Amino acid sequence: MDRLIAITPKWAIALFLLLDVFSIGMGMGVPFFTILLGIPVGWFSARRAAGPLPDAMRGCLRVALSTSAVTLVALCAIWLPWAPAAWGTKADLLRTGIPMILYEPRASFIGWLVLMVVISPALQVLATLSTSYLTLMRRAASRG
Repeated sequence: MDRLIAITPKWAIALFLLLDVFSIGMGMGVPFFTILLGIPVGWFSARRAAGPLPDAMRGCLRVALSTSAVTLVALCAIWLPWAPAAWGTKADLLRTGIPMILYEPRASFIGWLVLMVVISPALQVLATLSTSYLTLMRRAASRG
């Protein structure tokens, strides 16, 4: 465990990028596994955080936002090319393969795009922050 914590920031970023691309691909563009990747990222960022608690929390927030930004860019690259189909009159949205959970295919498709591009990176931030803050609180309780 200590060897993992001791890796350099360049290797940590490279490992995260590899795992992020793998988790997006494993979900076939649906970032469920990427949201779950926020849990070990949060733990790792909290274990690497140094200094007083407010500074460590600020660092964890920075890590959560930056990892979510990477995921946001990847999801924009995957899903936003499909966005013009939502307003095209010739688009057959029923054959896109996404779940039609709303009454109209166009509304379902737009909701799916919002879910993939906006809500999923926000959920990754929440997963990362929750885990890192719980880890920091556990560390503070064990010291105090």
